[in-house]
Amino acid sequence: MRTAISGERLSERDFERQVLELAALTGWRTAHFRPAKTSKGWRTPVSGDGAGFPDLVLVRPPVVLFVELKSATGRTSSGQEAWLEALGRCERIEAKLWRPQDFEEIQAMLCKRTRQRGEAERGA
Repeated sequence: MRTAISGERLSERDFERQVLELAALTGWRTAHFRPAKTSKGWRTPVSGDGAGFPDLVLVRPPVVLFVELKSATGRTSSGQEAWLEALGRCERIEAKLWRPQDFEEIQAMLCKRTRQRGEAERGA
């Protein structure tokens, strides 16, 4: 896996690739819903209360993570904040805002959960 690039220079798109690569290496199922260019600009097709839905859903039972990714200087929208707040109040679900400068914490979280899962499977 590539080494993390300095948080101030890493675009949100490159950061997303880095997180998805780490998640794949550590056994997480991932989902990311990409926007498409329309005549009105970039849009992600959603219905219901989907505006602001987190960028990534990471699953490795029994854990589900909903993650909003932002560059070092990126700002969350009110819709993103509302989703993270609502998901964060749910039991057994974790909602996170990750930035490139959080990569060591991200690695620790995703890799730690790998060890915990392996220990559980061995009956440790």
